[in-house]
Amino acid sequence: MENNTSLQQQLLEAGVHFGHLKKKWNPKMLPYIFAEKKGIHIIDLNKTVEGLQEAAAALKSIAKSGKKIMFVATKKQAKEIVAEAAKRVNMPFVTERWLGGMLTNFATIRKSVKKMQSIEKMLTDGTFDSITKKERLTLTRDKDKMEKVLGGISQLARVPAALFLVDISHEHIALAEARRLGISTFGMVDTNSDPTKVDFAVPANDDATKSIAIITNYIAAAIAEGLAERANEKTDDVVEEEEDDNKSLKFELEGGEDRERGRRQGGGGRGQGGQNAGGRGQGGGNRPGGGGNRPGGGGGNRPGGGGNRPGGNRPGGGGGGQRRPAGSGGPKPGGNR
Repeated sequence: MENNTSLQQQLLEAGVHFGHLKKKWNPKMLPYIFAEKKGIHIIDLNKTVEGLQEAAAALKSIAKSGKKIMFVATKKQAKEIVAEAAKRVNMPFVTERWLGGMLTNFATIRKSVKKMQSIEKMLTDGTFDSITKKERLTLTRDKDKMEKVLGGISQLARVPAALFLVDISHEHIALAEARRLGISTFGMVDTNSDPTKVDFAVPANDDATKSIAIITNYIAAAIAEGLAERANEKTDDVVEEEEDDNKSLKFELEGGEDRERGRRQGGGGRGQGGQNAGGRGQGGGNRPGGGGNRPGGGGGNRPGGGGNRPGGNRPGGGGGGQRRPAGSGGPKPGGNR
């Protein structure tokens, strides 16, 4: 509440509440008029504070999103004030003359801006030294003329997201182009203007330099806050990404060390297992059926083996152990043929 009171006091001292003559008023400004004094309408500063804070909050969110806001003020008493405020927040501005089609025919305007920038480049790289004096003079004049009108939008690559107008009646062409393209409009609206033509109306005196300065500087401060918050968010995002990268790198390093440690321990166990396998090889002599104690081995005690094999006295045979000597025996049957 104290902030609103102090802001109202500043607006009062700047003469923001002074409107136009009663005979020049626009009936649609009736909700914003507080009273009439000596034939002059007095603007309700409560409405001014509300409209100003609402417009500042909207412009702050637009600036925070990274979009451009164009300042338009071609009135003599507002040119320098608006140009300085726009430069302070690095926003485009038009303070000399509004070229018809600056928004609706932006591609053509952009070509003129590129031509101006090419001439500036020729001045710096020494190309002017190789042309005649008359050509140099012609190009210099063209550059000065274009820079006067287009200097404020030289860095504008696309159509802006919003327009801030000082005296919407005086800037009716810019307002009509913005409404045709659906661009958000913010404006200082005096008692002789129609507040319904802009999206965010700030009822205020748009003729006094002090009034223009306090409103424009308040808007510029809100835009600067939005830009600062955007920069802080970017910084926080970068820090979070770095922390995530460090955590992932640390996790990978720790995982690699654990795998290497497990690989070494597993290798030692396998080595011990090899020794145990060798021990089992040494005990092969006690294996059942091995060596000379295997049942049925050796041949000497095997049933039916050697000289004790049954069948030594095989019928019809020579008798295993008592084999008949050669040439012995009785007369062979059929010996005397």
